[in-house]
Amino acid sequence: METSAVVIFLALLLVAAPFISSVTKIPIVVVEILLGVLGAYAGILKAFAEFETFAHLGFLYLMFLVGMEVNLKELRFGKSSLLKRVILFFGAIYALSAIVTLYFNLNIVYVAVFSIFSLGILMTLIKEYGRNEAWLSLALNVGIVGELLSIIVMIVLSSVLKNGLNIHFFITIAVLMLFFLSFALFFKGAKVFFWWFPEVKTAIMPYHDNKDIDIRLSMALVFTMVTLMIIIGIDEVLGAFLAGLFLTSFFKHKTDLREKLSSFGFGFFIPIFFIYVGSTLPVEAFTNPEVLKLSFLVSGTIILIRLVSSLAAYPKYLGLKNTVLFSLGNSIPLTFLIAVATLAYNTNAIKDDEYYAIIIAGLISAMILIVVIKILHTIFYTLKAAKK
Repeated sequence: METSAVVIFLALLLVAAPFISSVTKIPIVVVEILLGVLGAYAGILKAFAEFETFAHLGFLYLMFLVGMEVNLKELRFGKSSLLKRVILFFGAIYALSAIVTLYFNLNIVYVAVFSIFSLGILMTLIKEYGRNEAWLSLALNVGIVGELLSIIVMIVLSSVLKNGLNIHFFITIAVLMLFFLSFALFFKGAKVFFWWFPEVKTAIMPYHDNKDIDIRLSMALVFTMVTLMIIIGIDEVLGAFLAGLFLTSFFKHKTDLREKLSSFGFGFFIPIFFIYVGSTLPVEAFTNPEVLKLSFLVSGTIILIRLVSSLAAYPKYLGLKNTVLFSLGNSIPLTFLIAVATLAYNTNAIKDDEYYAIIIAGLISAMILIVVIKILHTIFYTLKAAKK
């Protein structure tokens, strides 16, 4: 099929996805991936260079928006006891991930798969239940830390898979540490500069802007940071993430900026990424017993590891019911699961069936857990109301 016909079909999928999601109540991300699967199965949606490029841009844009969700003030856990619980939680996550990987004799990639965090689906839960829910408020803060750790893990994993444990790996780690130090110093310097000269922020991004300067500056910052990462040999994901973090930290007066950028991203670039991911999944994978067996192992392990870690760290802080909801809310890392699977697959670290299984595991978790959380939340809320 000609490229022009594929583009038209892709445009139709972009328009159809939100309507299908509204009718079926399935998360729109899952709908977009499934539409990609069906489009490829029908022989209409086929990969071509421009499609892959737009999909990659969509993923980087998603990481940029994730960076904009980070509120550094919210990361200052007020009580030292809570900070200890957070450290215990992540220590248990990574330890259990390593134990399961070793026990089943899996590739090192699965340590990242089992421990990965992503805010994508969690943000939809916050939209539905609100940030005032204790379990969701903590899940967001912990999820931000988890996502930062996940990005670092992905960078390290990428270096290991591409270079092995040789001198290039240690150079990458050294460059990464140097970059973080440089960025921290730059961030601190920018904070001091804008404190002394606050008018510069409004000069760069005016309150009333009829020339879309804020959008132009945001895109320029993203492309600059991504290009810088390519030059110094670090994964572009980090550049996109830090660009979003910088914007949300220093240009808070542009209250509509996040909404404008989010609307454009989720309306165009990001859906293309998810549809592309779906187009790489053959329908046969959903009926392959070995693929399904591994996908349930992956999704089950992700949920179980978080439940055990949450019960070890938070029952006295949140209570048992909220701890269960907290663990389930952080067990839907769909977007980063896709990223890890893609990275491992492109470096030949995992086979086709493993790639399919990891993505299907993300889909299973997203579809099942959103329903389970809704049911449990309703039951817990009803019990709480009955006691009053």
